[in-house]
Amino acid sequence: MFRILSLMILGLMLHFGGQNPDDEPPANPELQREEIVNLETEAARAIQTNAGTFFRRVYADDFAGTLSHGQIVNKGSFINAVQNGEVKYDAFIASDVSVRLFRDAAVATCLWSARGTYREQRFNSQMRVLHVYINTPHGWRVVSGQITLLPPGGQQPL
Repeated sequence: MFRILSLMILGLMLHFGGQNPDDEPPANPELQREEIVNLETEAARAIQTNAGTFFRRVYADDFAGTLSHGQIVNKGSFINAVQNGEVKYDAFIASDVSVRLFRDAAVATCLWSARGTYREQRFNSQMRVLHVYINTPHGWRVVSGQITLLPPGGQQPL
C-alpha cells in the first residue's frame, strides 16, 4: 500500500514539476505573438476585400462578438457583414497590435483605420478592437470580439 501511494505521489510530482500549472508560460511565446499579429493583419486585409474565407477559417463556430454600433453577431452574421459589399474600402489597416498570452488563450487589441465609401458617402474611421483567441489543435481561433468606434476628434488620418 505504501509503495503504491509513493508511486502515485512521485508521478504527480513529475507531472506538475512541483509548480502550479497556471504559472507555466506558453511554449514559444514570441512565435505565438507573431502568429496572432499576422492573423490581425490578415483580418484587416480580408475586411478590405470583403472576403469571408479568412473568417470561416479563423473564427470559431461559436464565435460571439459586438460590432462598432452595438450589433451582436455570431460567426455567420459577421461573415455576412464583411461580404455584403455595401462598404467599399480604399484602405483598411490594423496597427498598434498588442498580444497578451495566457497558456492556451490570448487577448489581442489593435487599432483599425478605415477609409472608403458607404452608401455613396465617403468616410474615414478608426476603431479599437479586442479579440479573444483560443489555441486549438487546428491553430488559433477567435472566440469573441469587441469593436469600439472612436469619436471623430480621436482619429488619425490614414
